[in-house]
Amino acid sequence: MTTSTGVETMQVKNETAPRPELAQAFFSDADHGPMVMVNLLKFKDKATYPDGRDHELSGREAYDRYGAGVVACLEKVGGRVVYSGPVSGIILGDVEELWDAVALAYYPSPQAMLQMVALPEYQAIEIHRYAGLAGQLNIRTKAPQ
Repeated sequence: MTTSTGVETMQVKNETAPRPELAQAFFSDADHGPMVMVNLLKFKDKATYPDGRDHELSGREAYDRYGAGVVACLEKVGGRVVYSGPVSGIILGDVEELWDAVALAYYPSPQAMLQMVALPEYQAIEIHRYAGLAGQLNIRTKAPQ
């Protein structure tokens, strides 16, 4: 898309789950070793659990429950949280709405990420992720080996 000043803009679409075709391509990349996932997070104003519980929680508070549990899940597959914090501003570029937080997670491989999401303890906390997130972007980067 081009603006009236002739500058190219990028359309951004936050999602809460990967589209199947993108997930297949992502996890079938045999040439990809260690990676750092950049997570740009947008929270719901209020948490929305399917069973209606904890309706007084903010989306951020629900996601924090997920974040507290995901640390142990990452460690089980050889990963770790590199950084997590709130977005406080933007100096370059333009988006309609800023993300609320950024989290960087190291994984030894895409397969380690698949192993993590298959863990029963991960599946038990994932409800908090969906309850709190309005959407996010996940960007894979190559980590130094």
